[in-house]
Amino acid sequence: MRIMAVDYGEARSGVALSDPTGLIAGEAFTVFEKDMSKLSEKLCALCRERDVGHIVVGNPKHMNADEGERSAVSKRLAKRLEDALKIPVTLWDERLTTVDAHRILNETNRRGKKRRDTVDAVAASLILEGFLRTL
Repeated sequence: MRIMAVDYGEARSGVALSDPTGLIAGEAFTVFEKDMSKLSEKLCALCRERDVGHIVVGNPKHMNADEGERSAVSKRLAKRLEDALKIPVTLWDERLTTVDAHRILNETNRRGKKRRDTVDAVAASLILEGFLRTL
């Protein structure tokens, strides 16, 4: 069973999938969708196509661990996915994943549009890797 991580964003969201055994991070990509309902539908279809049995949604807490509006929106997405798919959905503290993703892209010399379109996928991979380390 695969595990999928989602780094939710208002215009684009990063998605990372584990290998079929659910042990290591595999592919990562960006889904461009502003509407949460349409994004949920796309993610549900992807879960069905790829035999995803667990979803991890990034929870963007503040540095002091408080939860703000972005956290509430991520929780709404997680609830939608859980209700639609009837599989476990875990909220994952994603503090600093985007910062780390930018650092990684700096090290690989990614700039401009390529960087903007890739940073969310890299952040989703970091969320997935963090979750997989706890299994």
